[in-house]
Amino acid sequence: MAFLRAKQKAQVIEKLSQVAPPGETFIACVHAESGPSPWLAAALGEIPLVGLIIVLTRRYYFLTLTNSHVVINSANRWNNRPGDVVAAFPRHAFPVNRVKRASIWSSMYVQMPGNSSPTRLNIHRIWRAEMDQLSAAFPPGSIDPSSQPFDTPQGQGYPMPGQPMPGQPGIPQQQGFGAPQGQPYPPQQPYPAPHAAPQGQPYPAPQAYPPAQPYPAQPGAQVPPQAQPYPPQVPNVPYPGQQGQQGYPGQR
Repeated sequence: MAFLRAKQKAQVIEKLSQVAPPGETFIACVHAESGPSPWLAAALGEIPLVGLIIVLTRRYYFLTLTNSHVVINSANRWNNRPGDVVAAFPRHAFPVNRVKRASIWSSMYVQMPGNSSPTRLNIHRIWRAEMDQLSAAFPPGSIDPSSQPFDTPQGQGYPMPGQPMPGQPGIPQQQGFGAPQGQPYPPQQPYPAPHAAPQGQPYPAPQAYPPAQPYPAQPGAQVPPQAQPYPPQVPNVPYPGQQGQQGYPGQR
């Protein structure tokens, strides 16, 4: 299921990247479905035709939190592929209320454009971590008092890498190994130099090597003529590039 969620989120980001304003970054993506509580829908599904009506009237969405917006995409009923953008709200003006985080099915009410009343959206627990991230855009007072606490406090985004989560103690920095308090390290003794001379006796003066003698010429060997210059070098010609393009400079 984690693989499916990752694939669906990648599809949503790919879809939004085609219409997102410059500089938009994507933080979290949540899948939701409209309609009554899934628990109630399951109970009413035993009544002939009622369950079918609930299924056909239910709508599916992706809610994406960015650095500046909350974007809502439609989702395909059968394969959950993201569709067109239904609404886009600034993060500071996300019209959501009665948010309730639960063990299995969480819910929230979002005022969709063109609707006279808020739309109930149900979120399954497999998307609860993403819903916790989305809570950074919930306005004050929008969370139901009976809701379970969010892992990310309301109005706060996820911390930067290396920072602790809000409400959790940070990991203390590791201290280097040191000497016991109040006891300095003993002075270090230098290592004796290898092959050191006895104390008080200087090293003997190095002996000079005799001057090198040239090898005698071998009988029958050809000796190259002396003082001949090297042949002229080929000029530094650039590599040819493609037609209409300048090539790379030659390598020396």
